[in-house]
Amino acid sequence: MDYFVKKESIVREIWGKGDTILFIFAGASAEFALNKAVDWLFYTGKLPSDPIGRLFSTVFYAREIVFSSLEEANRSIDKISAIHAAVEKSRQAVIPDWAYRDVLYMLIHYSIASFEVLERKMDLQEREEVYAVFYRVGCRMNLKELPLNYHQWKSSYAIHLKNDLQKSNYSKDLFFQYKKHLGRFRFWLLSETQKMVVPIPVRKMLGINQFSILQIILPVYKFSRIFKLDRIIRSLLLPSAYRNAVSALDKAE
Repeated sequence: MDYFVKKESIVREIWGKGDTILFIFAGASAEFALNKAVDWLFYTGKLPSDPIGRLFSTVFYAREIVFSSLEEANRSIDKISAIHAAVEKSRQAVIPDWAYRDVLYMLIHYSIASFEVLERKMDLQEREEVYAVFYRVGCRMNLKELPLNYHQWKSSYAIHLKNDLQKSNYSKDLFFQYKKHLGRFRFWLLSETQKMVVPIPVRKMLGINQFSILQIILPVYKFSRIFKLDRIIRSLLLPSAYRNAVSALDKAE
């Protein structure tokens, strides 16, 4: 069977661990809120009513693609395109191509950043491999002006961070919803996680510093993996509605 991502790929290692995926989610939740096209995510009402579930669904779709056969992955990508096409038809407007690229760029950046925080530094070949996988996703979605390699993507992502982000009333509302749905302590944990993976421009827009208290706690958490205590800790930190979904992410480990 042909798989969308080879079994020995670093991408499967990244997306096969619940910890890494949670860090990807945390970083993306910050950048999502600042995106100039975030109004599209408010259009259906699903994002403000269930911001955690909406963002998790994006991450879950990405993971499903990573671990699927080539045929199944292509069907999943086509389904994503069809969902967005339906929203465009309902709103009678077109989602800008750069907005699609921005979401793809988030998955690339936070895949790398999260893995490096939790595991180790990646070499250039591994980074190229991460980019190549999501480049293929973008090509299947017929996205235009995609960089051809990781080096070109880095430059393109820097431009995106400069041109496509802003702190708006949507941003403030979304962070309010995060806090409302997560509770004070879990929202604090989300914020501390974001500090460790978001790029400098995102940190500056959100007014957060680089140091995270989790940098002190993280070694203890990593040690807990040896005794399988990490899953217990996660179950205590996550809202009950998402515990089973996140636990399922570990099945690929």
